[in-house]
Amino acid sequence: MGWANITFEIQDQVAYIGFGKNEEKSVTVLNKETLEELNAVIDELTNNENHRDLSGVIFFSHKKDCFLVGVDINLISNLKSAEEASTGAALGQEIYNKIEDLNINTLALVDGVCMGGGLELALSCRYILASDSNKTVFALPEVQLGLIPAFGGTYRLPLKISITDSLDMILTGKQVRASKALKIGLINEIYAKARLMNMGKNFIKNPSHYLRNKKKNFKSSISSIVQDNFLVRKIIFQKAREKVIKKTVGLFDAPIKILEVIEEGYGKGRASYLNLEAKAFGELWSSNQSKNLRDLFFSIEKTKKFPGIGNMNFEITNPTKIKSSAVLGAGTMGGGIAYLLADSNLNPILKDINIEALELGLKKSSQILYSNFKKKRMTKDEWERKQRSITPVLKYLGFNRSEIVVEAIVENIEIKKAVFRELEEIVPSNTILASNTSSLSISEMCSDLKNPERFVGFHFFNPVHKMPLVEIIIHDKISNLVLEKVYNLALAFKKFPIIVKDSPGFLVNRLLGPYITEMTYLLEEGVGIHDIDRACLDFGLPMGPCRLLDEVGIDVGFKVSDIFYKAFGERFRKSALADKILALNVLGCKSGKGLYVYDDDSASESDSDRDDTSSSNERKSSNKRDDDSSSTVENIINPDIKAILPSKKITLEPRTIQMRLILPMINEAARVLEEQVVSDAATVDFGMIMGTGFPPYRGGPLKHADSEGLDKILNAMAEFTKNVSNIRYQPATLLQKLAAEGKNFYN
Repeated sequence: MGWANITFEIQDQVAYIGFGKNEEKSVTVLNKETLEELNAVIDELTNNENHRDLSGVIFFSHKKDCFLVGVDINLISNLKSAEEASTGAALGQEIYNKIEDLNINTLALVDGVCMGGGLELALSCRYILASDSNKTVFALPEVQLGLIPAFGGTYRLPLKISITDSLDMILTGKQVRASKALKIGLINEIYAKARLMNMGKNFIKNPSHYLRNKKKNFKSSISSIVQDNFLVRKIIFQKAREKVIKKTVGLFDAPIKILEVIEEGYGKGRASYLNLEAKAFGELWSSNQSKNLRDLFFSIEKTKKFPGIGNMNFEITNPTKIKSSAVLGAGTMGGGIAYLLADSNLNPILKDINIEALELGLKKSSQILYSNFKKKRMTKDEWERKQRSITPVLKYLGFNRSEIVVEAIVENIEIKKAVFRELEEIVPSNTILASNTSSLSISEMCSDLKNPERFVGFHFFNPVHKMPLVEIIIHDKISNLVLEKVYNLALAFKKFPIIVKDSPGFLVNRLLGPYITEMTYLLEEGVGIHDIDRACLDFGLPMGPCRLLDEVGIDVGFKVSDIFYKAFGERFRKSALADKILALNVLGCKSGKGLYVYDDDSASESDSDRDDTSSSNERKSSNKRDDDSSSTVENIINPDIKAILPSKKITLEPRTIQMRLILPMINEAARVLEEQVVSDAATVDFGMIMGTGFPPYRGGPLKHADSEGLDKILNAMAEFTKNVSNIRYQPATLLQKLAAEGKNFYN
């Protein structure tokens, strides 16, 4: 029998089952057809009398650097109901049970990515061997889609490794490299990539001869004895639950459900346990959280190919890759961009007007590269070579050979225009000129250029190496070729690019503008700093607006507010308190004092000249908060700020604070759509999730609005219009129109 998606052959009494036969796909997935073929092959091995003398079965992949990435997300999303989802999980479990029940040795040879259903398949085998490739990783990432591993992963992993290591993998979806996998007992051996198949052939016939590290087996035995103690196990699950609730504020359903299944099912027979797992999969599949997270996955996949822009009918030209580069303006931001270019082997030139700035930029790039080396993401030779590839200059030496120049200088339109006029006389006519501005008009910036078609906005977020989003800002005269080249360059950086039309603040910063502005009005009314920030953390945001303003820089944040006020009018007017805060001349993290007080180690990496109102959702807060001690909390607020806050305090419900801050963001998002700054609601939501850390399981501000109901959103805004401000909460025309027609942002 022939197979379309897998290979099946028998050599020297060993059956070989290979995945990834279809070379058109970039990764190996378990789609419906592959699962059906796998099931048929296992039945063939089980029922065919001709296979009784087999000594073993080896599972492997034909695809380079990929064993199996898991079940096709399209297959999961196309399910029709919770019942169908549970049934589908049970069918997958049945196939893997058949593998586990084979009465011969079974071996998974893992070279590259082994995730989700791929790892669950490997766990159903008796042995797992892995290559020493740095691309070999193991993970159960279903929790990141709001789901539970449902092909037996939560059942088999705790039988293979300790409960604590299992929970760490399953509840976070974290990736484990081969060396760590060997250490925790997930795999049996590691071999050189080139020798993996040959070693597998020998191993399958006599596993005991090749197994080593007896101490590891002894350690596993001790761990099993300890975790089988009811009281110890109870403590482990309690600590895990506390950790999950602290990290997710109890808002994320999947990890709690996973914990319930593992705890309830622990010690039960396979059939009973897997029934719990399949049922939980159906329940989570049907939740809005999982749907939102799956939609986010598809949005990520969508960004991986240049889309053109709206109805401008761009032709996909498949341009040549950029091979040389330069950065104009060092400092923290320029150094971060230089790192991206160097890491992509583009040998960047880094220019500034003084040695001090160049040293800062080189220090920044060096820190990031060294960190990657320490985390084993690159070798020492790669680290040193990439750092040496950055050439610091005080003049325009070498710029005539650069295919792209990224500007990251002071955020001043006249200075930028002068610099680009000067630069245009130095670089070749086909060199792309890109500005990293976060708020200034791209159209105005290139208005004096002879060749404006090669000019583009290329807006990174700070810190550059961590923040995944890039806004590519277009204007009426931009060349399709330039746009496509820059888009592909962002992908080469492993960033997620979105295309945004020229407008003050573009997308992300514009939507953060009213969020920050409304925070100052809440403070002015007497709401506490920590009440505001805690309400936002409870909503699921990575940090509250008070802390965010400190991260951005108070001077920068309010400067952007002035730009918005000039562009959009009264709804962006700063509060009187904002002017008082500015007068104190406290800058935030970068100066050690803002709304909060910071120690020297917590100084922000923000550039004082940057106008970025977005900040890293990965940066750790230095506020050593004790939520059970109000005196401790009060001590970290800047006394100078406390002195200008209203003496009369008011208490608002967290829900009210959340609505006061999130509704203006939703309203501004509707205006962005009205103005066609971006193409659709999905782009708005994707930008806010990737650029600000808006809770992914809420789907973004517009999908959150749809979930709440646009009528409810408008009713809440009407109340705030009467009781708070009839300007800042005046609903956008599109929002009113959609609600009146019974529609939402996504239909």
